[in-house]
Amino acid sequence: MKAMILAAGRGERMRPLTDATPKPLLKVAGKMLIEYHILALAKAGIKELAINTAWLGEQIKTALGDGSKYAVQIQYSDEGGQALETAGGIIKALPLLGGDDGNAPFIVVNGDIWCDYDFSNLPAQPEGLAHLIMVDNPQHHPEGDFALHDSGSLTTEGEDKLTFSGIGVYHPDLFANLVATVLPLAPLLHNAMQQGKVTGELYQGQWLDIGTPERLSELNQTESGR
Repeated sequence: MKAMILAAGRGERMRPLTDATPKPLLKVAGKMLIEYHILALAKAGIKELAINTAWLGEQIKTALGDGSKYAVQIQYSDEGGQALETAGGIIKALPLLGGDDGNAPFIVVNGDIWCDYDFSNLPAQPEGLAHLIMVDNPQHHPEGDFALHDSGSLTTEGEDKLTFSGIGVYHPDLFANLVATVLPLAPLLHNAMQQGKVTGELYQGQWLDIGTPERLSELNQTESGR
């Protein structure tokens, strides 16, 4: 199984920290955010990684290289001057992700989250087109994203919505017949949910969306004190 780390975004909410440093390279307790993902994926036995780049992408390539120092293989999907958003970035990177026959499911994780999720728990074959890891709603996102039902299905409507963690397994068919242009992921997920083809699970371990300098500072204080 292969994995993709999303790392192309500008990180507007993290300015001025991201004016000169791409957000995935910001550090928590002396380690770059993206390194936590790489090491966790490697620990789970996932050694073939794709990373998309746009804003200050050369810094990411220089920092991580080919992945050999992490015992993984890293390939880069360069989106040029403008990031293609989540779905667009995944579509552009599909040749790096789908396995020998181009039809194998793959993992995608947002490069700007911090968590202790064990990637070995993800299903190698989602029941439908996607399997998403959900978390309890943080204070800054109280309304949540999707409703998780007892059957394991996810829907756009329902009570007690949870927040999408930014970790998921996707089947290439979710992106069938789409071209690599600026395209968010949410509309594709909404459409697949209407077809009953998205499942999920609740994760209640450590997870944080590093969306502001204040959250990064709080996390650094917590982790540096461990």
